[in-house]
Amino acid sequence: MKYSLRQLQIFLSIARYENISKAAEQLHMSQSAASSALQTLEQAFNLSLFNRSGKKLELNEVGKTLRNKAQVLIAQAEEFEQALKGHSEIGHLKVGASFTIGNHLAVSYLAGYLARHPEAQVDINVANSSEVASQVANYEVDIGMIEGAIQHRDLELIPWRQDQLVVFCSPSHPLAKKQRLTDADIVAARWILREPESGARHTFNTALAGLMPKLDIYLQFKHNEAIKKAVEAGLGIGCLSEIVLQNNFKSGELVPLTLPKRDMTRTFYFVLPKNRHKTVATDWWIEECNRSS
Repeated sequence: MKYSLRQLQIFLSIARYENISKAAEQLHMSQSAASSALQTLEQAFNLSLFNRSGKKLELNEVGKTLRNKAQVLIAQAEEFEQALKGHSEIGHLKVGASFTIGNHLAVSYLAGYLARHPEAQVDINVANSSEVASQVANYEVDIGMIEGAIQHRDLELIPWRQDQLVVFCSPSHPLAKKQRLTDADIVAARWILREPESGARHTFNTALAGLMPKLDIYLQFKHNEAIKKAVEAGLGIGCLSEIVLQNNFKSGELVPLTLPKRDMTRTFYFVLPKNRHKTVATDWWIEECNRSS
């Protein structure tokens, strides 16, 4: 063969960082060695994989096509290496999970997964849904778990489970006694919400589409706990997954509010790259999550 797996790893790392220096640092090698490996790969096949602008390298159309194929080869090689080391080591996995899923669901699934595959190494990276989708598309994680559908030509979505968003307030808030909100109540309230890129916010925006321009969005946070604390302090009313709020409702720390005729149901999804070889570990993870849900 006129190429090596190491050259493909270097190519994929440069494609990810769009910078040879950063790619070399991630691969624990010198910049000159990384640059030479890329140059050798391109010259061997008389092609260019990147558009170059100063120190920044951006994949051209040829590079984008070959990136997917290179990732498939690397994934298969890694799986073969695991098989050579012994079946007890198969199951290593990198998971990207949205905040609600990562902080409230994934850890419990991890316990079941490790009970069946005790030698596996599992990393769970928590971010908002759009960031998780980017991680999957860039092959930074093996599988993603997000809150709601996204459109991406390189990603495959697998429906997983249903979820419900709930509007809530503190027990001392004036709306706590009313509980059932009118459109006038919704517009008059101060809202404390997730950031616009989150899955929860997308569902909220869709459910209140006709009223969004009129809403008083007072605060926006990236983390669910920050929203709950702000609402408990009486700064406004919030909207989060019932998974996040169920214990607070039971303790009476927070009060659920009803929005008639506003559908806040949503679907959680597994996210995989369309063109990547699916590993045994990702199948095992999906199986464990479905079993435990």
